[in-house]
Amino acid sequence: MNTFKTLSIAVFASISFGYAQDVDQAKKAIDAEQFEKAKLILKSIIQVKPENGKAAFLLGNIYLNQSVIDSAKIYFQKGLIGTEGGKFNNIGLGQIELENGNVTGAQTLFALATKDMRKKDFEENIYIGRAYMNISKPDYKTSLSYLNKAALTSPLDAQVQLALGDAHYGDKNQNDAYVAYRNAFQADNTLIRAKMQLGVLLKDAKSYDEALKAYNEVIAINPNYGPVYRELAETYYKWGRNKPSKSVDLMKSAIENYEKYMSFTDYSLNSRMRHADFLILVKDYKALEVEANKMKELDKVNPRIFRYLGYSAYENGNIDVALNSLESFTSNPTNKIIAKDYLCLGLAKIKKGIAIDGLSIHPTSFNAGLIDIKKAIEMEPLAVEDLNEIGKKLFTQKLYNEAATIFELGSTNKEGKNYLDDNIYYGLALYYDNNKSNKTPDSIALKKADAAFTNVIAASPAYQEAYIYKARVNALLENNEVMKKSYEDYITKATEKGAEEIAKPTVKKKFIESYNNIASTYLTADKLKAKEFIAKSLEIDPADKRALELLAFLK
Repeated sequence: MNTFKTLSIAVFASISFGYAQDVDQAKKAIDAEQFEKAKLILKSIIQVKPENGKAAFLLGNIYLNQSVIDSAKIYFQKGLIGTEGGKFNNIGLGQIELENGNVTGAQTLFALATKDMRKKDFEENIYIGRAYMNISKPDYKTSLSYLNKAALTSPLDAQVQLALGDAHYGDKNQNDAYVAYRNAFQADNTLIRAKMQLGVLLKDAKSYDEALKAYNEVIAINPNYGPVYRELAETYYKWGRNKPSKSVDLMKSAIENYEKYMSFTDYSLNSRMRHADFLILVKDYKALEVEANKMKELDKVNPRIFRYLGYSAYENGNIDVALNSLESFTSNPTNKIIAKDYLCLGLAKIKKGIAIDGLSIHPTSFNAGLIDIKKAIEMEPLAVEDLNEIGKKLFTQKLYNEAATIFELGSTNKEGKNYLDDNIYYGLALYYDNNKSNKTPDSIALKKADAAFTNVIAASPAYQEAYIYKARVNALLENNEVMKKSYEDYITKATEKGAEEIAKPTVKKKFIESYNNIASTYLTADKLKAKEFIAKSLEIDPADKRALELLAFLK
């Protein structure tokens, strides 16, 4: 009997140890971002041992982080009745409540998770801290309050220090993040995510060369650790964005490293979606279209695939596919729509309306597209920064009225990166649209053009072209005083740049224009002054027709 009892205890301990090992393997797979592998391990544990609430919690967390909320809830609720770590599932359900804005409900669930904690327990506080970090609007201050509790209990635990590093990093406290990541790796030198994060800090400080060195140290420890290649990809991407002269090569390196990341993780639908998101960042729309069609083969009903099909089809010129895909995606109220969805849909509608010869655009298509673009800007004001290139294309096609409408959207955002450029083109588009022989100038539009050039002058006083166009706009408005002063300002600004500037043929031509138009304001009021400016014009070009006509008028 004693022998049987001893054997039973030994077998039970062996099985329990086996499950613990399996859970540890799942955690390692999660850390390595091999989420499908982790799911299989955790599902097999739950199948054999349904009372393992900790396994259900970890599985629910994977689904939660993949935004598969229904599946996450199922596993959390199953896990609650588990005798081993069942209370952790309150944390998962609490995170869902946080995401839904129910802070009180979340706190109630977190209290249930921590209710019977022993003095030596701290893991619950780590997961609650991460719950506050992992929501779409993170609350890093509250996260840190829980993580600091965990640190009081076990200050040298590597996972505590890693979580503190992540919270400080999210809270934009680089110094404390660095200390925590360093401490985490010193506490457990197998936790190479902590070492990798030291490279992430360097990347964010734009020390790209140093970041690469840090990542290579991680690769030297474990060349099969997938996440480091994702970080390499993102570093090359950001470096390319900040160094246009090397952008092509750096973006190529970014794509190559992301492909390595995929090879070390998996090619599941979720992984392919992350890959697709990265391809959008690096603007490789040919590859995105290939990836989107592969995803469609794997899952014909997942709505996000329509997003990727729509983006890639628009950029690759397949406008009908883009329209069908994005209209299907945005019309479903259950889909999580982002600003770029409406932006791309709006631009597709505009592109659809442009005539084959590119000389006109159907107003119904343009207005329909504009409605979606405005929806995008309402959701995310920074979306307006993606419109500059579109406006320039319309401007190049001499669709000035439509170009002006696009540039106007970014012309009031002083903090926007395209503020100056948008105002320049907004003013130019309005001017050219109203300076046509077959069109009566629209005074309201011209006043907007005048305001745009005033914005340009305020932001960049040395930009002399703003003065000449401000003068031309006011000439159309028959506002002679502002016209005259603007021409005078143009002459002053150009002259300040020296002899080399005023010797340029284009500048000489504008000097003649300026002198002639200034002279025209004095024709009746001050003939001597008029002759003075006509003389300056003729000094540059004795045969200038307009100057000679003005001189003849005075005689």
